[in-house]
Order: sequence, then C-alpha cells, then structure tokens
Amino acid sequence: MQVVFHCGVHGTDLYRMVKTLLQNRDWLLRNGIEPVTPNRHREVFGEALSALNGAQATDDMEQVMLDAILESDDPHRIICSTPTFLGKAERAISSDGLYANAGEKMAALANLFPSAEIEFFMALKNPATLIPFVLAQEGSGTYAEVMGGIDPMSLRWAPAMRRILAALPGRRIVVWCHEDTSLIWPEVVRRISTMPSDVPLKAGLQILGDILHPDGIKMIRDALAQEQRLTIETRRRIFSAALQKHALPEQIEVQLNLPGWTQELVDRITAAYDADMAEIAALPGIEFITP
Repeated sequence: MQVVFHCGVHGTDLYRMVKTLLQNRDWLLRNGIEPVTPNRHREVFGEALSALNGAQATDDMEQVMLDAILESDDPHRIICSTPTFLGKAERAISSDGLYANAGEKMAALANLFPSAEIEFFMALKNPATLIPFVLAQEGSGTYAEVMGGIDPMSLRWAPAMRRILAALPGRRIVVWCHEDTSLIWPEVVRRISTMPSDVPLKAGLQILGDILHPDGIKMIRDALAQEQRLTIETRRRIFSAALQKHALPEQIEVQLNLPGWTQELVDRITAAYDADMAEIAALPGIEFITP
C-alpha cells in the first residue's frame, strides 16, 4: 500500500488539491486510489500522532486508522492533503530557519503507516510572500512577535529541504515552486494520483480559473480544442499565453507592507529563493517538477 501526504506548504494550496482529486474521485476509486478529505483524517491522525509521539504505529493501530479514514475496500494508494500537516503557519518561521520542525513532523506522519510505502508532495513558496501570508493568519501576532528579530534573508529553503531529506531517508519527496503551479497543475495532480496522461482530468483548469479573467479560460479552451495531439509543452505554452494576456492583477500581485521592508530587500529574498530552488532541484532524493 502507498500512502501519500501532500503537505502544503502554507499559502500554496487552499485545498485545491483535495477539490481537484474529489472531482476525479470516480476514476481514482475504480483504479484503487482513494483521496481522503481532511475532515476524515484530521482527528484520527491528530490523536495517533499525539499518542505515538514520533514512534511507529503498531499493526493494529494502522488497521484502526485505515478503517476510520477509508470509504473504499483495500485501495493500493491513499492520498491525504492539508497544509496543517506542518503545524500552524506561524511555526514556519523560527530562529532555526524556515520550517525547522518539518522533517520531524513528516517523519512522524510516515510512522503512522510503517508497513506502507510513504510519499511526500510539497509546493515551496517564496519567503517574500510566505512571510506576509503567515502574518495575515488570524492570531499569528505582530511582525515583531512572529519574526522575533530574525533576518528575513536567513529564512532559506535549501537548508530546510536538506533537513527534511535527512529526516526521511529513502522516502519519495516531490517538490515544485508555488509560483509555477498555474503552469504545471495538471502534471502535479497526475503525478500525485498516478493518473495517466490519456485519461481526461476533470477540474484541470481550476487553479487558472482563480487567477484568470473568464476570457482567459475561453482562450485556453479554444486553443486546447484545436490541438489534435496535446503535449505538455504545448499546453504550458497555451497556459502561459493566457496568463500574459488575461491574468487578474489583484490575484497574482502581493502587496508587501512590512516594517523595514524595501523593494531591494524583496529582490534579494527572491534572488536567494531562486538560488535555493536550483540547489534543491539538484539534490539526490528530490523529484522537482518544473515548467
């Protein structure tokens, strides 16, 4: 059995993965793949993680959890998706770096099902937009309280992913940039669900619908209909053209108004993020999805 954890990160998914998988639930269930919604696994996993405190579940515990969260009989692949797997958003930031406890939390998730083949999927987010997202969450505290004097430039993804790799030896880890999601969403969904390219993907344009004017969606549908043999490269070209022409500025532009932040600082954080992504993509043990 394979168990997949889609772990966010915060501010990257907004439960789109769950919604897209549920749109394709009939095909998934016919093929032994069950997407488990957060309301089915949240309490079950929470109680188990608390009781185990990082230790491995017993065979009996595994079976009890499976009986509680599954609706189908003996699926060979189970997909669970929620950013709360990595804890509260404000805990993404600490003096020890970005997501300092992610490796420990992900290892504890893997130990819920020690007899299964465990996979992790994560979208990474530019700290220049991740930090404002964290601060915007209810109850997160002020900038001074959340940052605690931490230099934003010290919040880097490369060391965070190295810690995660060290905590999860031999586990499959699939990563992509949140900023690329609109171009690669169908590939992300197909990879997490093992859905072949020749099977129609329902709600494959859902994420674009959030950031495009309706004319942009029409432009995409018209262009796709004209393609006799659609390739990934052709689809991405069509998506990119629609984004350039019909993207909604209020959906893709982030207003940054944080104490002491300047455009020069944002540019430096973004350049560091780009460098980290190049380094992470080359790390052994990482599958990196690029446009």
